[in-house]
Amino acid sequence: MRIVLLGPPGAGKGTQSERLRARYHIPQLSTGDMLRAAVSAGTPIGLQAKAIMDAGHLVSDDVVVGIVADRIMQSDAQNGFILDGFPRTVAQAEALDSMLISKAMRLDGVIELDVDESVLVSRIHNRALETAARGGVVRADDKPETVKARLDAYKAQTAPVSDYYARHGSLRRIDGMMPIDEVTDQINRELDTLVGSAAMASSRS
Repeated sequence: MRIVLLGPPGAGKGTQSERLRARYHIPQLSTGDMLRAAVSAGTPIGLQAKAIMDAGHLVSDDVVVGIVADRIMQSDAQNGFILDGFPRTVAQAEALDSMLISKAMRLDGVIELDVDESVLVSRIHNRALETAARGGVVRADDKPETVKARLDAYKAQTAPVSDYYARHGSLRRIDGMMPIDEVTDQINRELDTLVGSAAMASSRS
């Protein structure tokens, strides 16, 4: 099962990724973790990324896709993977598709957690207040102004990715405001439908 999981900050991607990982026995892959692992391991693409970062530049889409390409060929990803936080742009989505085609692979589905932004901001703000009331440290990411900025960035940059996958018929939008277990059940149903449809199409070809 090869899945892309989309959704704005605070939508619950981490929780759902963990449940998908357990159900399908596949790794959850984040670009940050993959990048750090590649640099640490000293792989050719990792060394290239390190040189770029050491020079103070952003790692290009080609390098990021190269790191993803190396990672998904590792043994624990042979049954599939969950891409969390990638692709972030349409250009990355196109590059990912091309890379998968070159490996005779395809995505089984793209799941987007759809949330009400005002409720999401309120939810995160309340979580921050509860943390402060307990004497804990409020994360910078949980401050209202930071949450709003992250949501704006998501809409501007990453939301068009969902339109890209919608045009290709692989996107399934899930109401992320439902209770967690209901979100999980809906995701599982949608993935089962996508896989079943793909199997039928394959048998007819």
